[in-house]
Amino acid sequence: MIRAEYLRFMQTLGNEASSVNVRKIANIVLENIDTLIPLTTRQGQRIQSIVPLAQANWSTINTKAPAPTENDIEKSFSFNKITKLITGPFRGFAKKEEFDLNSLLVLIYGPNGTGKSSFCEALEHALLGNVADAESKRFRNQDDYLKNAHTNSYVKPTILGTNNHGEEVPIQPNDALYRFCFVEKNRIDSFSRIAAHAPAKQTELISTLFGLESFNEFVRNFSPEIDDKYIDLLGVKANQLRLKQQSLAGSQLLLKENKSALQLLVAEEIEFSKNYNPGLKLRQVIADINGDADNLGKIKQIETELLQPVATKSGLSIVKLNELLQTITTSQAELTVKQQELVNASQQISFQQLYEAVVQLQLADPDHCPACKTPIEQVTINPYTNASDELNKLQHLSALQQRIQQLNNIFNQTIINISQIVNSACARFSQNPLHGFVVATPTQANIAWWNSLHEKMADGFTPWQHIDSQVKQLEQSDLSIDQLSQQRVVKQQELVRLRGLADQIIRLQTQRQTIVQAIKSAENDIATFAIKNEKLIAEVKLEKATLVENMTISSAYSTFVSRLNAYRKGLPQKLVSDLGELVVSLYNSFNRNDSPHELLASVQLPLSQNQRLKVSFTNEPTKYFDALHILSEGHIRCIGLAILLAKNIKERCPLLIFDDPVNAIDDEHRESIRRTLFEDDFFKGSQIILACHGEEFFKDIQNLLTVKQAKESNTFSFLPKIEEQHIRVDFNCSPRNYIITARNHLELMEIRDALAKSRQALESLTKGKLWQYVHKHGDGNLSIKLRTAKAPIELRNLSDQLKSKISQGGFSDENKDSVLTPLNHLLLAGRNGESREWHYLNKGTHEEVDRAEFDRNTVHQIVSALEELDIAMET
Repeated sequence: MIRAEYLRFMQTLGNEASSVNVRKIANIVLENIDTLIPLTTRQGQRIQSIVPLAQANWSTINTKAPAPTENDIEKSFSFNKITKLITGPFRGFAKKEEFDLNSLLVLIYGPNGTGKSSFCEALEHALLGNVADAESKRFRNQDDYLKNAHTNSYVKPTILGTNNHGEEVPIQPNDALYRFCFVEKNRIDSFSRIAAHAPAKQTELISTLFGLESFNEFVRNFSPEIDDKYIDLLGVKANQLRLKQQSLAGSQLLLKENKSALQLLVAEEIEFSKNYNPGLKLRQVIADINGDADNLGKIKQIETELLQPVATKSGLSIVKLNELLQTITTSQAELTVKQQELVNASQQISFQQLYEAVVQLQLADPDHCPACKTPIEQVTINPYTNASDELNKLQHLSALQQRIQQLNNIFNQTIINISQIVNSACARFSQNPLHGFVVATPTQANIAWWNSLHEKMADGFTPWQHIDSQVKQLEQSDLSIDQLSQQRVVKQQELVRLRGLADQIIRLQTQRQTIVQAIKSAENDIATFAIKNEKLIAEVKLEKATLVENMTISSAYSTFVSRLNAYRKGLPQKLVSDLGELVVSLYNSFNRNDSPHELLASVQLPLSQNQRLKVSFTNEPTKYFDALHILSEGHIRCIGLAILLAKNIKERCPLLIFDDPVNAIDDEHRESIRRTLFEDDFFKGSQIILACHGEEFFKDIQNLLTVKQAKESNTFSFLPKIEEQHIRVDFNCSPRNYIITARNHLELMEIRDALAKSRQALESLTKGKLWQYVHKHGDGNLSIKLRTAKAPIELRNLSDQLKSKISQGGFSDENKDSVLTPLNHLLLAGRNGESREWHYLNKGTHEEVDRAEFDRNTVHQIVSALEELDIAMET
């Protein structure tokens, strides 16, 4: 199906020069179509398969669309009737079977699973060359689907038919010519579910109705264009060279920028040297700061000087020494005076001690005199109060004592300080005459030690003179140390400055080195680019032709996909163009029992995207309704079936193959569809092959036909499998037409069975053809009495009513006697008001014990009358 439809698409490409490359892509797809069908757009599966096929031999690919085959050129059917089908092994057929189909009507009955679908698929393969179900079930290799599972093999079915000269000839597969001969229930089912799809999908369902869903999916799985990750459109080598040229441009820009940077750096170096020493160049500045082979450099020189240790200051000064001397002299003089005052007040000190003792005794016995124990109330002077008063008068003695103590402390501490000066001087001067005056502990520095400092020594000087001289020397040394410390700070500051300059020198040197290296590298890249990329430059020249070809392939592919999608979208309109009136006629025929306002006036099929299926009714022919809102699923199925049958008629197909109509249509419409197929003129002269699994439907068709038609039809029954795996077929199945069956039973002397079938035949005729006949030529409105509200119509009552209508003078059929004669014979009343024939028709259907035998001649007359009535209905 996909290949056939694709070939039809290729016929639309023509052979004009502008489509040469598109036809190349189309031919690549055609040659590899079986490989491409299962591939999708996922991860570029199909593109990745097409691109290498196109690149491999683009210049030698066929540029012409496939020439139409003889069957495509010849649009008329090569046969007017199929006569024979030979199939097997094939699908369910494990061995060869031959079916005689030499009849305008072939009826096939069999329960589900007995092999009817295999039979229909054999017809499909023989007529079309493929089986649509194999594609819909995603068999990559259709042969795997067609093989019989038990023999693991298959033989292509063959079909014979009669041509216009009456000759039996083999029929060659032709999908384009025979595809509309098939009506499949699955397609009608899909169409009936149109309500479940969005409007955009409804157009595709027209294609689905004609079995093109696999082709639609095949087309949709083509990406609209070839992504550049699957085909080289820029040039791999050219891109590599372009990147390298970008790098070269970068080198040229880098060279220019670094030369400019070098000029700025030279100016900065000059400015740096000028700021350091205007008379020196940068090289000399670097040598002066960092040194060279002949010069240590200022940084190293200062660092060496700062490594020299600095002496510790003594902290002594002649001023402090004189202050200590003055403190001793002053405190010693004051101490002498204060001590003399304290001696002069010695008696007062004794009284002070006495008074202090009395005050302290008050705490132990405050109520008695501490001396005589006289109660305080009896003494003349209170001893405690008197003692407190006297102590207040002697407070200056306490102050005098405290001052004497303070002066002693000052004197002693000052001597100790002087002893520390002596110790410090002796520590700094060796062979010091003061070594004999060094004290180990502060307590040794006392008044005696102090006095000894003023006694002359052997050298004629007192120790104090030596102390004075040495303190002066040490104070001068401290001044020298202060000067050295100040010089050291200056040197440290200079060192920091010089190190900062050294860092700037390193930065300038690093910048120069980097810039010079970059300039050399860029100059080298520029000088050697052509040599290094000589091969790549040559490859780019050779690649240009490939790029042109790749761009041609990409452009051709995009155009190809665009035209293929346009073809796919145009299929619905192409398939159903000019079918509207015929679809309406068929639909109304299927619904002939509906009221007039429910019949269609016109139908608008969805031919383009977002269109909906619309209908108008006979009572309002200009007002259109959405069919999905207004019609039931059963009526939607009728529209689907009407479209398929209309296409079959429009294409003047001599054959209609209907697979299982029981599933395709609902109970309400089956009778009308049977009448459309077998009574109306739509398919007059067409061969109909109909397969169904409903025995009642199978029976109803045969009884709808005349006896002549039923006898001329071929019938087969597919039987359930027992043990063998091969499909069982009854090629001589019993007829389901009641009149034929009654005649067969009569000839076999099966009288009761003949009568039972005769009654069924009369029921079928009166409720069907005879009632329709009366309705056509007269008043079909009958007045029938029923025993109860739910009781069925009695056959005798119905027959009498129909007979009465036909007998009326206004009945329009001039040949009504051909109907009345056999009907009168069946209904003629006897002595008891009932004819023997009618008595037999009743008794033949009911079981009775020991009843009299039926008269064979009477039964013969009944069957004959029914046959005459059937013939009369035919005319």
